[in-house]
Amino acid sequence: MMIGDLFPITAHVDPEGYLWLGGCRADVLAREFGTPLYVFDEATLRERCRRYKAALAAHYPGPSQVAYASKAYLCLALVRLLAEEGLGLDVVSGGELYLARQAGFPLAAVHFHGNNKSAAELEMALDWGVGRIVVDNAHELALLERLAGERARPERSRRGRRLAIWLRLSPDIDLHTHTYNKTGLADSKFGFPLAEGLAEQALQAALASPHLELVGLHTHLGSQAFETEPFTAAVEALLAFAGEMGRKHGFRLQELSPGGGWGVPYHQDDPPAQIEEYVRAVSLATVEGCVRHGLPLPRLILEPGRSIVGPAGIALYTVGVRKTIPGVRTYVSVDGGMADNIRPALYGVRYTALAATKAHQPVEEVVTVVGKYCESGDWLIRDIRLPKLEPGDLLAMPVAGAYHLPMASNYNLALRPAVVWVKDGRARLVQRRESYEDLVARDAMSPLLEQTYTFGSI
Repeated sequence: MMIGDLFPITAHVDPEGYLWLGGCRADVLAREFGTPLYVFDEATLRERCRRYKAALAAHYPGPSQVAYASKAYLCLALVRLLAEEGLGLDVVSGGELYLARQAGFPLAAVHFHGNNKSAAELEMALDWGVGRIVVDNAHELALLERLAGERARPERSRRGRRLAIWLRLSPDIDLHTHTYNKTGLADSKFGFPLAEGLAEQALQAALASPHLELVGLHTHLGSQAFETEPFTAAVEALLAFAGEMGRKHGFRLQELSPGGGWGVPYHQDDPPAQIEEYVRAVSLATVEGCVRHGLPLPRLILEPGRSIVGPAGIALYTVGVRKTIPGVRTYVSVDGGMADNIRPALYGVRYTALAATKAHQPVEEVVTVVGKYCESGDWLIRDIRLPKLEPGDLLAMPVAGAYHLPMASNYNLALRPAVVWVKDGRARLVQRRESYEDLVARDAMSPLLEQTYTFGSI
């Protein structure tokens, strides 16, 4: 495996066969911080952010913004890096919003998504001055109208200000990806369908509101896509709708977001996914669509997540038990698995790996890498060719930065792993490993929680 194909830009293997990341040797990191360990290369994170910004500046002549999709992975250190790089932030929960605020991120540059935002979450967004609320359905539109109206009363703050919103639309465009990753179809829990006049009804209601200001349209087809055609079709659908609504209802499109979803290769056999190709296609479709429908160029907002953070992350595992079934299979167990990476079990994702302390040794066997959890579906890589692995060896799985840690669990009461950032030969712990004490901290029998309730008093 060529080390540069899937690994961070600073990764290399030294003459002795040891993997280095950000100037730090992987096995030294594993000894210092334990495994499973997630290592993020700061240089790769910044390079991916800058590539998106540069591509937008080069290909789109109007105003634009790159807003990172927080659901791919979020922590305080990452939020601060994104602010330094001048990106916006796409959040989908009160928790992500809270973390952004704790990190000091400018909340005016935050877009708040979600198909079932609670009243408490919307209250939080209003109180904290979130830049855009992406309205997903008629219930939310009515709820937001009421909450924004309450803030317009003289005794409430921010009176006289209308709340800027986008409408999320479902253009019924199929993205060629895993079924679970598709979000832009008509049969979806997300967004107002363009069909049957439902999106038009929502737009009319938003325009009629004295408290809401409809400034933009949004869609998100799904994630892990390698073809630009669905994205350009989505842009055309939104612009055609905007043009029609302008003629019929006086709607003026100021901001357009076709979401994110551009993919990354996880395996040597996956197709390449150049950021510039995606940005160029979406930008050109926006310009041509605006000309076709007689619209001024809106502010174009892209929301990449996986394609920024995914290639920057490496998961390090320590090899444990080997089990060989003659004529059938050799299993190699590691000290992680589905509790820190559910994606192989959930999506059937095909990963690869590198023997991080013996990368130059000849490939001797085909093995299946499995986790330590009590599920037959707890596997990470099926049938991979590797040097012979022995207990104590270190395995490095690339492209581990997205959707591993956010989907991690305490299944079997596993401890969620530590996270370190590497740069210029220095390693920085940004998230500590969970402790056994953390596992019981929420338990009602914990000494930390000595409250007793009598039935009927709650």
